[in-house]
Order: sequence, then C-alpha cells, then structure tokens
Amino acid sequence: MKFHHKSVMFSIMISMILLIAGYASASSGEERIKEITPAFEKYAEDSMKEFQVPGMAIGIVYGDKLVYARGFGVKKLGGTDPVTPDTIFEIGSCSKAFTSALVGVQVDQGKVGWDDKVIDYLPDFRMYDPWVTREFTVTDLMAQRSGLKFQAGSDTSVLGYNQSFATHGLRYIKPETSFRSTFAYQNVLYAQAATLTEKVTGKTWDEALREEIFEPLGMSNSTSDMRSYQEAKDVAYQHAKMNGTLVSLPMDWEYMDDVYLRASVGGINSNIPDMAKWVIMHMNNGKYQGRQVVSESSLAYTQSPKTIMVPGLYYCLGWEYHEHNSYPIIDHGGNAVGHTAQVAFVPQAKVGIVILANIENSPVPDVLKNRFMDMYFGSPERDYIKEQKDVLNKFADASRDPTPPQSALPPLSLDSYTGNFSNPVYGRISVAEVDGSLAMTLGARPIRIELKPWNRDTFLQIISGMPDVWSKGRFVTFQAGPDGKAESVRMDLFIEGAFGGKATFDRI
Repeated sequence: MKFHHKSVMFSIMISMILLIAGYASASSGEERIKEITPAFEKYAEDSMKEFQVPGMAIGIVYGDKLVYARGFGVKKLGGTDPVTPDTIFEIGSCSKAFTSALVGVQVDQGKVGWDDKVIDYLPDFRMYDPWVTREFTVTDLMAQRSGLKFQAGSDTSVLGYNQSFATHGLRYIKPETSFRSTFAYQNVLYAQAATLTEKVTGKTWDEALREEIFEPLGMSNSTSDMRSYQEAKDVAYQHAKMNGTLVSLPMDWEYMDDVYLRASVGGINSNIPDMAKWVIMHMNNGKYQGRQVVSESSLAYTQSPKTIMVPGLYYCLGWEYHEHNSYPIIDHGGNAVGHTAQVAFVPQAKVGIVILANIENSPVPDVLKNRFMDMYFGSPERDYIKEQKDVLNKFADASRDPTPPQSALPPLSLDSYTGNFSNPVYGRISVAEVDGSLAMTLGARPIRIELKPWNRDTFLQIISGMPDVWSKGRFVTFQAGPDGKAESVRMDLFIEGAFGGKATFDRI
C-alpha cells in the first residue's frame, strides 16, 4: 500500500508538471503572437499598399482558439464599408483540402480506400493511356502527378462547361510526362474526387461537405455556391485588372460561376472565424471541441508529402508541405477570379494563420504567411515584399497587348477563315465575318472574341469583360488547306494560356 501511495503521488506530481508546462507553453505562444503583432500589422498594411489590395482579413490560431482576428481596408474599391473578420471571401483552391478531408471521412467509414482504383467506382473514368486508366487511384486524383500538362482541361469552366463535360475530355488529352513522375497542378482531375464522394455517399458534394465538415465544425457562415456569395450581407467584392486597371467586378459578372462549376476545387466561401475552426481541427489531429470530425490517420494522410514539387516542397492532398527552419509548414493558397487566400499551420507548434484578400492573383497572402512564420519562429528576416516586386517586374508586360510585328503580312480574304471547328476537350468554335472583321464564338456561354489581324494567318484575340490574366496577349492561328480554306484553328487558351496552353480545333 505504501508503494502504491507513492506511485499515485508521483503520477499526480507528473500530471501537475505537465499541466503547468502546457499552460506555460500556451501562454508563451500567445505572448509571442502579441509581441510580434504590431510589426506584423505594419508589414500587412505596407503589403496592401504596395500591391494595391483593397481589403483583407487575417486570423491567427493558437492551440484550440482564434487568438487574433482583424479586417483591413474596404470590401469594395472606392467604397467606405470596412472589411471585418466576419466578411465573406472566396477561398479559391484552399477548397481542395476540404475535398480531401471529405474523402478521408469516407475512408474512415469504410466506403473507399486511398489506394482503390478510381475506375472501380467511376466506370466511365478514362485517361488517354488505358494502362493509366486502370492504375489510377483515389490518391492519384488529388496528388497532382497525373502526367498531364499543367492545368490541362481547366478552361472548360471558363467556357461554361460542367464537370461531366470536362471529365469526358480527359481521355483525349495526351500526357506530357510519365504517370506519377512529375508534379503538374490539375483542377479537372482533382474534382473527380468530389464525383467519387458523390458516388459512395449518394449525396451531392455540397450536401456531404455541409453534413460531414461544416456542421460538425460549426462553420455556419461557409457555403459552396455562387448565389450564397452574391447574396451575403457582409461580403468582399471581387477585384481584377481589366486593360491594366484594377476594377471592382459586379455581382452579376458573367464569369463569376467559373469557380462554382467545380466548387470542390475552388468554390468555397468563408470568413475568418469559420476558417479558424477548420485550422484548429487540423492542428488537433482531426478533433474539434471533443468530436473526432476526421480520423487522425486520414487527416495525417492528406497532410503528408505525395509528390515532389521542388526540393524542400511537396504536394500532399490539397495541402503543400514546406520544409522550414523550425518545423514543416502545411499550407495551400487559393485564387478565384477576384480573390486570393492562404491557409497555413504548423502542427507541432499548434500555430496557424488565415489570410483572405479581395483581389485576384495577389502575392500578399503568401507574403504575409511567410513573414508571420519567420517572425513567430525567429527566423532570419527577409523582405518578401521586395522579393515579390522583383518577380512581378519581370512579368510587367503580361497585362499589355504585345507590339505588332514591323513586317506583318495582311491576312487572306476573310472568308478563307470562316467556318465551324471542333476540339474533343473544349467543344466547338464558330468563326464568322461580321462587318468586315472576323469574330469567333465558343463555349457553352458562349464567349465572343474579336480577331484583330496580326500577321497573315495569325490574329490577336480581343475579349471584352475578361480579366487581363485570362485575355491579354492571346492569339489564334489558322492553318490553310490546299483549297486555301482554313483546315484548323490553333488558339491560346485562357487559364491554361497563362502556362502556354493551346488547343487545336479542326474544321467540321
């Protein structure tokens, strides 16, 4: 009994020491955040000014609570309504981690396995290579290692086509590298993980997301559809550059549905309090307020490296894994047309940050994520603002139309180029002569493009209402046949065009 008494007392002492240490750790973590906050806020404001960000919201999570939340700037360019932590933003590709977590829930329930073959669940799934079709696993859908070209097929959403149309087109896209050998970011394939979820649950992806993730976490202000974004009372407007000028996009903008046509890879709307709950769950091994939302093993699987991006940086499943001076950082950025986001956390240190900005393709969320992590862990100071300015200066001409060639040849008679053309991935286009000029229409919307003569059979695309990142410096080139009529049209694409993507349409 005496030995037992001492053992109990020893256990109590150890527990008290650990408890005190836990409080001390929590206290030191929160104190560190308070200590760096003034300098971090100054850097945030400087970043917004330098990169013309109208509005932004930032949340910092420590342990199991949101310890810092603040809005910066305004919801709409030229307006006075301030951004608050409750303001709704589109989180873009930060949505991907929700889809992988949702698949993880189905793994936990025994409905699917990470290494299961996709074709066993989706019999119509096809890649260009039959062997790849047979070997493609659930993990491969989200690990960005398909062998396809960067963002292959993504323009189907810009064109207004649904996921079913885009998925069918996968079988016609020739691979650029061997299967599982190289990182190449994909939206169309990743969205197939949502289709698979729908198959095994019998629910839409949106319904399953709400029931399995949003509701258990209490993310009551988060949605995954366009109407909810448009009708939100406290909402950040979209901002993009049009003809080199930053503008606020109207709530009925014709391309707003782009991210919502594949919401599982980029269509979630949320705010700082809700996203903080998401980060807390991830930092606490899938548990939130005593409830196991996703199993520890499934969540760890989504956060673990699957594909090498560059040395020290790996793609997981909807997350990126960064080697860092202190601990690995798990993060992912998000770009919707008009908004940019960043979510990052360090599981070992139980610290995380969410940055939401109402401007397209902005470096600011990534700049602030890096700055915060360096400040928190005491890493050597780097001026990420200057580094990003240097990068952007190299691409300063991307928002301008190129200069016409000095010795340009005139086009053939315009009727040589008219007609209907087709591509198995991107559908049909029609080229017609309108008031002495060429015009092209394509897609389910459809999109109308004016063709400005450039050099013989090459024309510059002139598109109104599209952001510069999709439309500037894009060309179409006609290939004439023996009869002098165009047999095919090769065009620079929109999203994919930013990465050199082109598509050939043959006469029909």
